[in-house]
Formats: sequence, structure tokens, C-alpha cells
Amino acid sequence: MSDEQQKETRVFKQTRRKVLKGLAAGAAVLAVPTPQASASVWEAFFQKHFREMSKDELVRVLARLEKTYSRQYGKEVTVSATPPIEGVRFGYGLDLSRCIGCRRCVYGCVEENNLSREPQLHLIRVVRLQKEKGVDLDYAEHYYNPELVPEPGYFYMPISCQQCENSPCTKVCPVQATWKEKDGIVVVDYNWCIGCRYCMASCPYGARRFNWRRPQIPAENLNPTTHYLGNRPRPVGVVEKCTFCIQRTREQPGRYPACQEVCPVGARKFGNLLDPKSEMRALIENKRVFILKEDLNTRPKFYYFF
Repeated sequence: MSDEQQKETRVFKQTRRKVLKGLAAGAAVLAVPTPQASASVWEAFFQKHFREMSKDELVRVLARLEKTYSRQYGKEVTVSATPPIEGVRFGYGLDLSRCIGCRRCVYGCVEENNLSREPQLHLIRVVRLQKEKGVDLDYAEHYYNPELVPEPGYFYMPISCQQCENSPCTKVCPVQATWKEKDGIVVVDYNWCIGCRYCMASCPYGARRFNWRRPQIPAENLNPTTHYLGNRPRPVGVVEKCTFCIQRTREQPGRYPACQEVCPVGARKFGNLLDPKSEMRALIENKRVFILKEDLNTRPKFYYFF
């Protein structure tokens, strides 16, 4: 595609976004009774793209969100926008010979990332596989419920966003609401997502989730420490995904994602792929690692090993 064609594509995307935002904002404002709420909704729909905002504009947006969420949940909520750490490219490792299929990672993610409880929304799914068939997803069972795990003859594979270097989901978004950051995390600007679900259709790992209804998070269960591109409460009608707990891993370098911290058997590994002394580099260089659907050339930064 030529430079001129790329420019035309960007203009088309931005114009389409403005039209959709205008229609949505008009409907939303009509539905909101109070002037204060109307102003907030108006600002939310017409704010700039995250990557286009100046520092002052971003500060105002974060302050507005903090005020909105604090009022909604009756507790002080913070919303940060900490940028990627220089010299860091995050990677994740998972030891399939240790995973026992307990799904504690699933529910640790729910609590940390403010996922909806009703309807339930999970960003991690754990599948059960037969040892004699190996890693063959054609025989994967998503809904297993034995009295005890692990079970004889089976092993388990958690699957979530693979944080692809060559991510198909970011390429199909018509409004540029999702992109890959410098630290390798694929993020979503929920204020720009129009819910078309093209990204869901393009993801070969089934790692994105759509909010069909307004997410229900009990106030007592809300994690008040949030990130604009991560675990802040999301509106209805947007797609969400794993962000390697961006509110943890960027705010406190060296801290692990919630799923790793709750794993009772140490099956999960996390670290900086650019650091030759990191645990991630050690396992890649010394373990028998593989990535899912390698033939698709998505180049995941999620590594499985035995």
C-alpha cells in the first residue's frame, strides 16, 4: 500500500469513528437526565484517541474517570496511564507439566482486573487435554468438572491473549482502538472501541471477550487501583482482553500479573524478554518451548514448555 493510500485509510477510519461517536453520543445524552451526567457522557464520547491526547488533556480525562468511578462505586478509585518502561518487552511462560487445571488463575484475573461477575466474563480459559493425544486442540475440553484435579491421563493448558508481535487483531480494527505498545502489550482504548468485534473474529486464539450487557462488579469487590488501558471498569458493548495486568507490571517493575501470583504450583513465569538475566530468557534458552499456532506467524510472546 502506498503512502497516499495509507493516509486515505487513516482519514477514513477517523471520519467513520467521528460519525459513529456522534450518533452514539446523541443517543446517550438524550437518555441521561441530569446536566452533570450529560456533560460527562458528552466528554467521554468526544475525547481524542488516547495516543493523540496531550499531557494536560490526559490528566483531565483521568480526573473525570476517577470522579465518575468513585461516585459509582462509593470508594476512591485511581486511574493511571503509566507508559511502557524503556528497555522492557514482556513475555510469559507456562509450564504444562506443572499446571493442575485448578483455574485459580481464572478467578485471580477476575478479581484483579474488575471483570464482570454477572454475566461472568473470563479472560483466561483452561482446557483439558489427553496425555496420549498431546497438544491437539481438536480434542480440548473446555468444560471439565471433576471432583479433584489433576486427573490421571490428562494435562491442562490455560489460554489467554498471546500478546502477538504480529497481531492480527490490531490490523482489522476500523477505528484504531487497539494497538501494540512498546513493551509488547496489546491494549484497547475502551472509549474508542465501537464493539464491531472484528478483532474477535481475527484472533486465532479466541482471547478477546465482548460485553453484551453492562458489567456487574459489586462495590466491595472492585479493585480501586486501575489503569486507563487495563482494569478500569469498562462500559457495555466493548471488547476486552488480557493486558498482563498492566496496572501492576508497569506501576511496580518486577511485580507479576495476578494469575502468576495465585498459581499454587509455580507453573507460570513472567519477565522481560530483553533482559539476558531474566527468568523468561533462561527458560526460552534452556527449556523445550513452543508457541500456539506457530504456522500463522503471529509471533506470540506467550511460551509453553514441559
